[in-house]
Amino acid sequence: MTAQQQLTAATCPIPPGADGPAHTGSNAPEPAGNGAPAGTTAPTGNPVLRVPPATPAEAAAYFAASLAFHTDVSDVAAALAAGRDPGFTLVDTRSTAAWDQGHIPGALHLPTALIPQQAGLLLDRDRPVVVHCWGPACNGATRAALALAVLGYQVKEMLGGMEYWIREGFAHETAGGAARRDADPLTAPVGIADCGC
Repeated sequence: MTAQQQLTAATCPIPPGADGPAHTGSNAPEPAGNGAPAGTTAPTGNPVLRVPPATPAEAAAYFAASLAFHTDVSDVAAALAAGRDPGFTLVDTRSTAAWDQGHIPGALHLPTALIPQQAGLLLDRDRPVVVHCWGPACNGATRAALALAVLGYQVKEMLGGMEYWIREGFAHETAGGAARRDADPLTAPVGIADCGC
């Protein structure tokens, strides 16, 4: 089993019924014949519950792991706006053309392809790194995070990427100067600093 498969198996257990029972070493009841945990019945014809939810313990482990691997745009913005060292380095992993189109003030530009050659020159190995790429439909930040982790860096991926930074109304810089758009009401509350989540 590769290191990536071990990580996936450890942090992303297969929910009961999806591909057999999850093997977590717990004393949780084995699934009933319909794929639901013993003592429960999965609703017939319900696509949400066709595969039953994980046990609370499995869910807690999975979501705790997710928070260890990810952060989001509003939390990064709040940390950068606090007026002190945020304790991490924000890295934009896109191309130079993408960087010129718009980037987050204070971010370090390090394209994914250059990480093996330049990370050691630009990044402090004892300082956590937060990476981002274009947006939710792009896995560039995931590839960059993997490359940095392999090199020994602590790394988180900023969910939403540059797209949601701009859509949530945060300031960015372009080749032509500073820019900012109004917050998209589908991604952030209008006129309120904290979304409450």
